Amino acid sequence: MNTPFDEEPHHVKPRRFAGLRASFLTGIVVIAPVSLTIWLFWSVVGWVDSFVLPLVPHQFRPEQYIGINLRGVGVIFLLVFTILVGWIAKGIIGRSLIQYAEGLVDRMPVVRSVYSGIKQISETVFAQTERSFEQACLIQYPRRGIWAIGFVSTTAKGEIADKAETGGRLMSVFVPTTPNPTSGFLLYFPEEDVIILDMSVEDAAKLVISAGLVYPNDKQKSDE
Repeated sequence: MNTPFDEEPHHVKPRRFAGLRASFLTGIVVIAPVSLTIWLFWSVVGWVDSFVLPLVPHQFRPEQYIGINLRGVGVIFLLVFTILVGWIAKGIIGRSLIQYAEGLVDRMPVVRSVYSGIKQISETVFAQTERSFEQACLIQYPRRGIWAIGFVSTTAKGEIADKAETGGRLMSVFVPTTPNPTSGFLLYFPEEDVIILDMSVEDAAKLVISAGLVYPNDKQKSDE
């Protein structure tokens, strides 16, 4: 029987510290993503301002009139300038100037290689006319019995479809790597070997990035 003067059992303190530790870790999980996102956004905006504002004449800077250096003004100037350049490039004069400039670049050996590589990447990432992945799929790769997630882009056409030794259609499937889905392999599978998944491309990408830890079905069940 315990008296009022008996010492508190030793197992109580570890439980208290375990509770505090769990609360601390939960707080980090909640605060870290928000803080890092704000910090990253704030840093990128500041970097753009430091690069763009020195190129803007002083009479066009808001700080000359309100006396405050507003963060994000450089981003606005960059957006307006980019839209203006795009609008000019769509016209006949703009296209003629671009063709003339690219002709000059093609005559420069080293610059030509760098420019063509950057242009290809830009057109792939930012061009609105480019098709994106429409469906997530399941394929057997690198051998039968081992399953991998892929993204269906298009059906094979032209020489690839004609010379492939298959009786049906070929599907071009991009198989991403984990945890970086921007790299991977472009493979062609017979249509009957491609199993289309119900999950969206975004959910499949999350599954790949998380190395199989985030399942869309689990998220739907938790919401229910």
